[in-house]
Amino acid sequence: MRKRSRGRNAWLDLWADACSLGFEASSVIGLRTMKLAAGGKAAATEAQRMVREKIEASLALQGKALSGGLGTTALSAAAKTLDHYRQKVRANQKRLAKGAARRPYQPKRRSVTKW
Repeated sequence: MRKRSRGRNAWLDLWADACSLGFEASSVIGLRTMKLAAGGKAAATEAQRMVREKIEASLALQGKALSGGLGTTALSAAAKTLDHYRQKVRANQKRLAKGAARRPYQPKRRSVTKW
């Protein structure tokens, strides 16, 4: 979570953070889509992992909210929620980008029948 300045509108800073998270998430969506489009066992594993991670992230955030871990104000709750999801998005981005660099797309060769 970046430090909020007192001179500017804190909600505007939060909005900028939310936009930034949206851009980061879109890159994860793109990387994940490429992996799923390739098919195979890795795609099936990724699909299962994606669903599991989304459920775990939402349950963990719910636990923080119920235990008071998100703070006492709406601003702190919103900021800590963004930070919670940003950590998950960045971990996925790092993992998926590493895999994409390691296994570049290679189209399958079609066998040509010679007459």
